[in-house]
Amino acid sequence: MTQLEAAKNGKITKEMKKVAKDEEVSVEFVCESIARGKAVLPKNVLHKQTVPKIIGEGFSVKVNANIGTSMGYSSPKEELKKAQIAFQYGADAVMVLSTWGDLQRMRKDAIELLPIPVGSVPIYDAAVQSYTTDKNVVDFSEKDFMDMLAQHAKDGIDFVTLHVGITNRVLEHLFHTNRVLKMVSRGGSIIAGWMIHNKLENPFYAHFDEVLDIAREYDVTLSLGDGMRPGATVDASDELQFEELFVMSELIEKARKKDVQVMIEGPGHIPLDQIEMNVKLQKKICKGAPFFVLGPVVTDVAPGYDHITSAIGGALAAYNGADFLCYVTPAEHLSLPNLNDVKEGVIATKIAAIAADVARGKKNVLKREREMAIARKKFDWEKVFQIALDSDKARERKEERPYDGEGCSMCGPFCALKIVEEAYEKGHLNKLDS
Repeated sequence: MTQLEAAKNGKITKEMKKVAKDEEVSVEFVCESIARGKAVLPKNVLHKQTVPKIIGEGFSVKVNANIGTSMGYSSPKEELKKAQIAFQYGADAVMVLSTWGDLQRMRKDAIELLPIPVGSVPIYDAAVQSYTTDKNVVDFSEKDFMDMLAQHAKDGIDFVTLHVGITNRVLEHLFHTNRVLKMVSRGGSIIAGWMIHNKLENPFYAHFDEVLDIAREYDVTLSLGDGMRPGATVDASDELQFEELFVMSELIEKARKKDVQVMIEGPGHIPLDQIEMNVKLQKKICKGAPFFVLGPVVTDVAPGYDHITSAIGGALAAYNGADFLCYVTPAEHLSLPNLNDVKEGVIATKIAAIAADVARGKKNVLKREREMAIARKKFDWEKVFQIALDSDKARERKEERPYDGEGCSMCGPFCALKIVEEAYEKGHLNKLDS
């Protein structure tokens, strides 16, 4: 029984109880949200999660981190270390996007290592197999693609990205647009190349019923990927992006009727003034399904700082209703991220998520904000470090230029908090004396 089927029948699962406790909401609210498709709880029946997560309307904004091997520049050991770092600094989910080596072993190791949801993109298997076996991606059959999806499900993957919205109709318009970057989705381009060469419909779209059967058997959440997402701000919010979105909206009800959980992936590279429109349009068209955004990156002129450009966009997207933020690292658009890039990417995206939750009035998040304010007022540095997203960095910066008094070396004896408090206390005592 999937989480969605259980929710429809009013059956409370242990995962629902756990996320309700973590989110500080009623388990009835959790159950109702899943039943209505407003939230998903990605949990493959074969993955022994201890920290399940719920993604959707009314819950805290979640953060995903991507890891994965790449030819010549990483090893499974290093990528698993990245997964540990991502979890340590607050990632709520990790996607294994390996494109080199033993992909199945990498998936299984990540699933065994991580207590949180693990995602993947099955179509990547086709690219790796084609490269290592002197075979072309276009030579794979529709059955091959279904077998890849089934294998990921059997391995215990909790959610999969399928670029199901790239239909022949959508693809016809690709080379008749003014887009500068026609397609930036790696998985989407593999599917598109196969479709163009074989003159066939997208196999995941054509055989969506079979996709649902596989997903339902293992309770794999479908993340309908945006293969036509804009890869530059100058390409944002065009007809290709929205045409694909309308295709994906058709499939949501099909998935829900078969008790398969589903969320929608979104852009991409979007200027600030278009983010609210994009999020609200997706929510309306896609029947309130959880929205998983890749950034969004709000300017393209800051390579090396795209964890910042995406955090700006992510905060605004989440405030306007996005539910799941995919991190972007400082290495984005430049190279494979290193260990520190993963840490920086997760923290930047967590800041965006928390900023949105503060603005949206999430009680558990506001409680933490208040605790930090009180700790700062009391100069309780140990408490400050404990609450901080990156305790080690906060401590290191404080000790880098120490101050002997209660405050810090920024203001020294002229600390605003001390001036006001001491003045108030002195004035209060004088009143008592008189």
